[in-house]
This record gives sequence, C-alpha cells and structure tokens, in this order.
Amino acid sequence: MGKLLKEFKEFAVKGNVMDMAIGVVIGGAFGKIVTSLVSDIIMPLIGAATGGLTFTDWKWVIREAEMVGEEIVKPELAVTWGNLLQVIFDFIIIAFCIFMVVKGLNKMKKEQEPAPAAPAGPTQEELLTEIRDLLKNK
Repeated sequence: MGKLLKEFKEFAVKGNVMDMAIGVVIGGAFGKIVTSLVSDIIMPLIGAATGGLTFTDWKWVIREAEMVGEEIVKPELAVTWGNLLQVIFDFIIIAFCIFMVVKGLNKMKKEQEPAPAAPAGPTQEELLTEIRDLLKNK
C-alpha cells in the first residue's frame, strides 16, 4: 500500500499532470467566458437581426403542452435544436481561441530555437592559395 501511494504521489506531482490540471481549470473558466460571450453578446445581436428571435427559442414541437386553465397537465414535448446551434457556436469560438494560442506558442518556440549556423566558407588564406595554384598551372 505504501509503494502504491508513493507511486501515485510521484505521478500526481509530475509537471505534465500539474500542467494538465491547471489547463483543465483555466479551460473551464474560459468556457464560461465564451458561453457568456455567445449567450449575452453574439446571440442577442443575431436575435436583433432575425426580429427578436433567439436560437434557444428555435424548436420543433412534437406535442403541445396540455393545460387545464392555468395549470400545465402535460408539459410541451419539443426538440430544442436552437440550443444545439448555440452550443456549436460556443465550440467554434473555443476551438478557434485554442488554435490561436497553440499557433502563438509554436511561433514562440520557433523564435527561441537558434538558427543553424551558416556553413563555414573558405578562409582568406585558402582562397589565396587556390588562386596561386591556378596561376601556377597556367
């Protein structure tokens, strides 16, 4: 049991696992920001363009709600496909942002890598020696 606990501790404290955990936490918070951006800013603008209709209102009603007076006896049964569109917009924005972050990180890595050294050309003495030898042979 002690060996298993020690192995788990080594695994959990490794840099990759900690980096992944931090990424998950930040990703969750970022997802909330993007969801708010889509729900609170983008969708109202689209709703204004479509005459006040929001994506979440888009649905296919299979069965209307049954009511007795003001009381709902059976709730409405509907496929809310507009909500799916909103979630797809969330995904596209998150995927694009992650793409841009990865692209930026790759660019930074390329900038940090030293450029390969240019091949060394002949020295001045070697060139002069070659010229001398060519003149001798003429």
